[in-house]
Amino acid sequence: MPSPASHPPTIVVAEDNAEQRSLYVAVLSGVGYRVVEAADGAEAVDIVRRERPGLVLMDVTMPGTSGWNAVRTLKQDIDTRGIPIIVVTGLASAWDRDASMASGCDEYLAKPVPPVRLIEEVKKFLPL
Repeated sequence: MPSPASHPPTIVVAEDNAEQRSLYVAVLSGVGYRVVEAADGAEAVDIVRRERPGLVLMDVTMPGTSGWNAVRTLKQDIDTRGIPIIVVTGLASAWDRDASMASGCDEYLAKPVPPVRLIEEVKKFLPL
């Protein structure tokens, strides 16, 4: 039986665009992370509460619960507030960055994010 230390760190990827989500999954699982997918903010919150991942990659503009609302919900929950959240969004203005940081995220990346940069940013919070 493998030891707990041999289990790869888990990342929840919350992105409503299936193609973009698949790209993140391929990049992150390709370097050794376990990736769990969510298609909207509400699903992301449910999965994070259940899985207790090491990191969340969160889009902002999603149907239903926005990424910003999902971030706020997770950061207000005593059980999930310590989980780092990186917002990855096509909203690239200074206002969008400020709003993302105000929601409680730990880092903000404007799309498109090259795979090498995505891996670098993720490893800052969740080393392999």
